[in-house]
Amino acid sequence: MSAVRLWDIFCTVVDNYGDIGVTWRLARQLVDEHDQQVRLWVDDLNSFARICRALDPTRPQQVCQGVDIRLWPLDFHADPQLADIVIEAFACTLPSRQIEAMQQRQQPPLWINLEYLTAEAWIDDCHGLPSRQQGLNKFFFFPGFSERSGGLICERSLRLQRERWQAATSLRQQWLAELGLPPAAENSLFLSLFTYESTALPALIQHWQQAAQPIVCLIPQGRSLISLADLIPNAAPGLHWQQGALTIHILPMTDQPGYDQLLWSCDLNLVRGEDSFLRAQWAARPFIWHIYPQQEAAHLDKLDAFLQRYCATLSAPCRQAITALSHAYDAGDGESAVSAWKEVMSCWPEWQKHAAEWPRQALAGGDLASRLVIFCENRLK
Repeated sequence: MSAVRLWDIFCTVVDNYGDIGVTWRLARQLVDEHDQQVRLWVDDLNSFARICRALDPTRPQQVCQGVDIRLWPLDFHADPQLADIVIEAFACTLPSRQIEAMQQRQQPPLWINLEYLTAEAWIDDCHGLPSRQQGLNKFFFFPGFSERSGGLICERSLRLQRERWQAATSLRQQWLAELGLPPAAENSLFLSLFTYESTALPALIQHWQQAAQPIVCLIPQGRSLISLADLIPNAAPGLHWQQGALTIHILPMTDQPGYDQLLWSCDLNLVRGEDSFLRAQWAARPFIWHIYPQQEAAHLDKLDAFLQRYCATLSAPCRQAITALSHAYDAGDGESAVSAWKEVMSCWPEWQKHAAEWPRQALAGGDLASRLVIFCENRLK
């Protein structure tokens, strides 16, 4: 059993929900599953409150689900009780006063830079390495899919919760009714859509209208709606739009448990960023990842590295179809996206079976929180 440590986790909210989504999950898991004490410093409590309904954004300090949540103000002052472990999430810069307090301590805290998730192989040789900065050692912790990486965020109880939900078909109907949505045809294909803007989306929407089976598309409030402005003007939560075989429901922004239920309830999920990307994998359903675009198309290396791992055991036609759809959606190529969609549907049963087996394969080496606790204990002995 690990010693009880005090952790400071610093997070700047860059993409509204991704960064804070991951750090909030990590903080809760450290408390719930490893009996650690965690202070979570966040610079934007208003965005945070949208995924954590119990949070009051007007209060600069409060405890939610066992985590001590604090506003990270511009005039930050280090807490007199310095933490044993300090994490800067996703390369955010620690406050200068925090670093000064760490420098003045005879035995400085363990300083960790929690990096963004990637499936690229090079992180295996960089994971856990220290860098001497401002007289202190900073360790770089890389989440990833290999046993040599830092692992992936996933709660111990998540698989059982998801299996129970998906085994009880009445739960989806009850959930849809609670959202105020009308019953769907039994043979409907359910899609969720939570991506960045993509000019491929209108072409897919038009194609889905001509589908042979009914399609229900659930779209939480977000940036993907910008791409539909010409097709669905003034799209807002509560709007129901039907054309041909396609029915679209615009949903309000939900908290993290509600988003998991959305993913579990759909047959295919289009997701973005890092947090929803991982939750779609744990939903054990087919998904398309709209990765955050980077300069000089650096994000495509990350996308291809993941697709290579994810599709490694699939047949060549299925692997090629998923890769083509992922790239077409990322590039905003509507014609190619529609063509790839048709190919994906031809290998649909194979993809469904693979998606159901993938979570066990991806987590074979352990979860991120557990690996992080072990990493810290090995250096604080």
